[in-house]
Amino acid sequence: MQIIYFVLMKKNQFIILSVLLLLSTVSFAQKDTIPFFKGALKENRDKHYKNLINNTITKNLELPLADSTEANWEDAFWAMELTLYRSPLLTPRIRLALDSAKVRSYEFQRSLLEMVYALYPKEFTKEVSGLITSDSAKIFAMAAEYLLRAGYNKAEIIKAVTSRSKAQPNDPIIKSLLNTIQPVSQKLSKQMLADLLSKKFLPGNVIVYSLQRKNRNYPGITIIRDKAGNFYKTGVSNIFYVSQLTRSISNLPGYLTKGNTPQGIFRMFGFDVSRAAYIGPTKNIQLTMPGEASLQHFLKDSTITDSIWTENYYKKLLPASCKKYVPLSQSYYAGMAGRNEIIAHGTTVNPEYYKGQPYYPYTPTEGCLCTKEIWSEGTGRLTVSDQQKLVDAVQAAGGPDGYCVVIELDDQQKPVSINEILPLLKPAK
Repeated sequence: MQIIYFVLMKKNQFIILSVLLLLSTVSFAQKDTIPFFKGALKENRDKHYKNLINNTITKNLELPLADSTEANWEDAFWAMELTLYRSPLLTPRIRLALDSAKVRSYEFQRSLLEMVYALYPKEFTKEVSGLITSDSAKIFAMAAEYLLRAGYNKAEIIKAVTSRSKAQPNDPIIKSLLNTIQPVSQKLSKQMLADLLSKKFLPGNVIVYSLQRKNRNYPGITIIRDKAGNFYKTGVSNIFYVSQLTRSISNLPGYLTKGNTPQGIFRMFGFDVSRAAYIGPTKNIQLTMPGEASLQHFLKDSTITDSIWTENYYKKLLPASCKKYVPLSQSYYAGMAGRNEIIAHGTTVNPEYYKGQPYYPYTPTEGCLCTKEIWSEGTGRLTVSDQQKLVDAVQAAGGPDGYCVVIELDDQQKPVSINEILPLLKPAK
């Protein structure tokens, strides 16, 4: 046995998770036509899962909580989210972490709140309420979102958010949180959607549309518009589509680190292959957000001399009917809040972690747009790859230079189907 290190990006830093696995578990065949991932073999998946539970979670949480062990506890929180692992034996340790959270580091607080939000939606309201006074806008927002969702002391939480917004009116996190408690009454209209799908929207660009539900437990649909403004087809008449999950493991709102994919516009600018073992070898589509890329790059306008992002610049890309529709500015505020590295990719994560969930066999991510990929537990071969289909279609439509637009259609509690999308494309001219 050897120690393999899975390296995961957390905002501006790397966290290294040591995982006891056979070296071959994370190797990929380089010459085979059909991708091969030894980590998908049943024996290796079983070993990996047991190691996550016994070592990354249980042993790490058995350690005394101190400055020197915070990273161990954070690794445990991440593994709990990845596997949706809950155990009554862990409850006292989680309560211990929450009770001492005020004196812990910012990153520990963020990691702890993320895990609790993902796995314990109502169990720790009293403990989380102690963090509502945090000086950090992000910790304050995470605590407020948790308590608001649980219905805990709602009037007081709203009062605290309103007060914070007066003190920090331009903070992108606080502004986004305020939109949570004061949601716009305006809904996405048929005209808005028609304008977004129209040839007149971002003309001359390849556009990948990810059409989603408000409840990200349900997969959405991805379609592609080519440079001429036509929706890419397979064959003579069939509109190309694949299903896509934009739910994060945490299910936090999109403006927060590792939250769901925000609504709005992303700049698309190429393919790449990730080194992250859980993403796998299939090409991904590179995306950037406002703030993550320069104005010149994002707006595809080399004549811009400004270097300071404003929402007005972002809104220049939106149709007139959508400029006041706040939800479509989520990607702007998320970018201003520091979110980055959101891409469209495949997966090697074991879907069995999520059996029984509405999105199964899709696998949630840390906030990216993820298609379905199925790896054989018997052969390690890739048997289904909607990601490869998506990459091939983007290339055929003109290449990965343009935009990706994430749109929440409504709040129906079911996956988005192509049959409901097709009628929307007829008036899009």
